[in-house]
Amino acid sequence: MKKMKIYLMTAMLGVASLSMVFTSCETDECEKVVCENNGVCDPVDGSCDCPVGYEGTTCATLSRDKFIGTYTGSEACTIGTDTYSIQITANSNDIKFNIINLYNQSFTAIADANGNSFTIPSQTVGAGVTASGSGSITGNSISITYTLTDATTTNTCTYTGTK
Repeated sequence: MKKMKIYLMTAMLGVASLSMVFTSCETDECEKVVCENNGVCDPVDGSCDCPVGYEGTTCATLSRDKFIGTYTGSEACTIGTDTYSIQITANSNDIKFNIINLYNQSFTAIADANGNSFTIPSQTVGAGVTASGSGSITGNSISITYTLTDATTTNTCTYTGTK
C-alpha cells in the first residue's frame, strides 16, 4: 500500500511538472515586435495596430505619402464641368496633406489621411468660400467629392484624376 501511495504521489508531481513546463513554453507574440508612432502590438497575432495616419507592418509609413503627386483629371459638378490638374503636397502635420488647385481656382484644401481614404473637414479655401468633402485613392487614381459654398451658391463636385 505504501508503494502505491508513493507511485501515486510521483505521478501527481509528474503531471504538475509537465503542466508547468507546457505553460511556461507559451510564446509572447509581441516580444520582438516594435510598433512605431504609438502603434500597439496585438498579442493574439503579433501585428501592429496603427494609429490614424500611419500604416504598414510596423506603423512606420505615413498614410498620406501615397496621395502625394500631381493628378490630371476631370470634374463634374452640380454647376458645370472642367478638366484640370491638382497637386497634392505634404502638410507640416504628418497625417494631413494639401490639395492645391481644387476647383481649378487655386483653392488649397487641407485633408486628413486615413489608410486609402481621406476627409476634407469644413474650411475656408478662398475669400468667402468654404469646402468640405472626402475622397480615396486606388493605385494611381484619386477620387474627391466635395462641396463648395459661398454667400450665394453651393456646388457639389466629384474630381477623378490619375497620377
